[in-house]
Amino acid sequence: MKYFVADAFTDELFRGNPAGVCLPDKWPDDQLMQNIAFENNLAETAFIVKKDNLYELRWFTPETEIDLCGHATLAGAFIIKNFVDNSDSISFDTKSGILTVNYIREKDLYEMDFPARKPIKTDIDETVRKAISAPLREAHISRDLLLLTDTEEQVKNLEIDFELLKTCKDCFAFIVTAPSSDSRYDFVSRFFAPNAGIPEDPVTGSAHSTLIPFWAERLGKNKLIARQLSKRGGTLYCEYNGERVKIAGKAKLYLEGTILKDA
Repeated sequence: MKYFVADAFTDELFRGNPAGVCLPDKWPDDQLMQNIAFENNLAETAFIVKKDNLYELRWFTPETEIDLCGHATLAGAFIIKNFVDNSDSISFDTKSGILTVNYIREKDLYEMDFPARKPIKTDIDETVRKAISAPLREAHISRDLLLLTDTEEQVKNLEIDFELLKTCKDCFAFIVTAPSSDSRYDFVSRFFAPNAGIPEDPVTGSAHSTLIPFWAERLGKNKLIARQLSKRGGTLYCEYNGERVKIAGKAKLYLEGTILKDA
């Protein structure tokens, strides 16, 4: 099985978010895909199979299959364009519907068209307050729990009690966000999904399906630039279009190889 690793939301190696991309000739058994994702031990491994005029796409963390992933979709489009089909528009059939990625040549960006997940305001659970070392001002829920704090420094310097956070099972993951103090960016965030085997995800495209509508409304602008403040870091170019969001970024190839498996 052809296998690649690309760093997404960056044009530098060892930055952004590394994603595995597998290109089997036909769909493997689900357990085999989960085993490969566990063996790869990356936040996400994408599996892509050609079907008619588009590509079927599934995403696996080391622990489970998920319904939407941004950085592995971007990495998958980057691999398809550069190694399979030199098209500037690639469509993926996924559990979240048809996702289209357009390559913007003049900016060398891969722009993804994703569903918006506008969050709804909710109360902050006391366990979440204890698990996250920041003054949390608001909570908003979609698939993920978005937690607003005051400053970029607070987001950057978070300390997380992951064992305590694992006991909070009312959402898939946790986003901590604040306005950016850097004039190049509109907002910053970090993303934690310990129950999916991802203590911290370096750069999370799917989280921005929630972050973009939240910040677009709060800042009164539809086009935004976001920075995720993990150790690796990454930049996302965002646009809010009502029921859809656009999330764009760059990618850099790290590895090309072959997975050896039993027939």
